[in-house]
Amino acid sequence: MTPILIALFGVVLLFVLILLHVPIGPAMGIAGVVGFALLAGLDPALAIPGIEAASALKSLDLAIIPLFLLMGSLAAMSGLSADLYNLVNAFIGHRRGGLAVATVTGCGAFGAVCGSSIATVATMTRVALPQMIERGYRPSFAAGSIAAGGTLGIVIPPSLIIVIYAVLADEFVLAMFAAAIVPGILAVAFQLIAVWVYARLYPQAVPAQERSSGRQRWQALRQAWAVLLLGLMVTLGIYGGIVTVTEAAALGAVAAFVLTWVRGRLSFAVFKQVAYETAVNSGMIYLIIIGAFSFSYFLALSGLPQEIVGWIGGLDVPPIVVILALYLMYIVLGAVFESVAAMVVTLPFVLPIILLLGYDPIWWGVMLVMVSGLGMITPPIGMNVFVLHGLAPHIPIGTIFKGIVPFFLADLTRILILTLIPVLVTWLPTAMGLM
Repeated sequence: MTPILIALFGVVLLFVLILLHVPIGPAMGIAGVVGFALLAGLDPALAIPGIEAASALKSLDLAIIPLFLLMGSLAAMSGLSADLYNLVNAFIGHRRGGLAVATVTGCGAFGAVCGSSIATVATMTRVALPQMIERGYRPSFAAGSIAAGGTLGIVIPPSLIIVIYAVLADEFVLAMFAAAIVPGILAVAFQLIAVWVYARLYPQAVPAQERSSGRQRWQALRQAWAVLLLGLMVTLGIYGGIVTVTEAAALGAVAAFVLTWVRGRLSFAVFKQVAYETAVNSGMIYLIIIGAFSFSYFLALSGLPQEIVGWIGGLDVPPIVVILALYLMYIVLGAVFESVAAMVVTLPFVLPIILLLGYDPIWWGVMLVMVSGLGMITPPIGMNVFVLHGLAPHIPIGTIFKGIVPFFLADLTRILILTLIPVLVTWLPTAMGLM
């Protein structure tokens, strides 16, 4: 077989393994090793996973992942997410749609602390959904605001998927974080606009609540000091140049541990659960990255990405048409696969195309994360929807998808704006001297 046919065989093998429910990391590793063996022999192929494992384990950029996972898990266990939600609700919950605004804002803020979309959805479902349903919110919109708000967790730094992209694309993690700040703010703003429009169209579905007193607001602010301090510590430490991203992650993990202990929430059972969750999720991400690099080496040796780039370059279409086609592909993939899996499988093919078209890889990384997030609320799968439904089985999946519609449209509008005005993504890292 020619190298191109071997590459196509490797891609088919990968998707067959995925359909057989082999985890994405091992599936990419197996397909990469088998394909590399067909191209260059068995001995060099078997050496690749060991080399990539050693490289991943000594990477300081990847050390961020278990540290931020540990911080997020401790923050959820200590009740910091509930404090954050109650703070926002105390100040704006009395306005029509105020609880939904508090939910979306809480999702964005907690996502910035924990860096995980699924963790944000799981936490806010427990915290916010009962309160909205109890206060007369339409179940579809209440659930939709949480599922859609959960996607903010992968856009707002420190985002784990942004770290993974930076490692795979060989980009500076801090530059990626800086590039995601303005899009992250816009993501929250557009979802709040969706709440405002929905509240005007269907006022009976989002009833106003009683105004909190000054004393209640002060109590909410006092209760939330810990989560505000944690967020400021990590953010100002990174962007103030006081600590590196890895040091900030370690500092945040230690601070979350201390806060959990001070609040009396740190039992041996809690510590064991947090350690288990962090180890399992970190191991899964490391396996994905090791598998992705193994698969990428195989594809690079076969020459298939170069063939695809050459074919794309020969098309007589504007670059924006190719970008929009890639968006559609990622929305479809995101509806079927988890966003990290969709990204790492396609990156060896897609990144060379982005560079060929003259787009900045940092800009593309942020756009890829946002479009992947859109896939997490897209039928028929929508990872966030299934996580929410698993925690609230009394709300049908179809009802959740119905409530997502206004947020989906808002997200599409925001992605289109950032596509047409890419400087909104790149100006901050450029101004900071990171690009």
